[in-house]
Amino acid sequence: MNYEKDSAFGELALLYNTPRAASIKALTDSILFALDRETFNHIVKEAVMKRREIFSSFLSKITLLDTLTPIEKDKICDCLKIEKYNKGDYVIK
Repeated sequence: MNYEKDSAFGELALLYNTPRAASIKALTDSILFALDRETFNHIVKEAVMKRREIFSSFLSKITLLDTLTPIEKDKICDCLKIEKYNKGDYVIK
């Protein structure tokens, strides 16, 4: 596998606190940036919290879901994903 400019590797090792599964060898002069596990986990957790806040705010505006408990709404938040469509695209056909 070849990594190009702006590629990333090693994130699974950081997530699961395991050694990297492969070696990386530079074929040209390169500049790399490294993150320690603690910083990486902080960034991931912060992103998850922001995502949850956005989705929770969205769900709170749907009156049909008012009877759900906060835990049930949180479970829905965990399943949601954002899909973008252009004007005129079919969403359901």
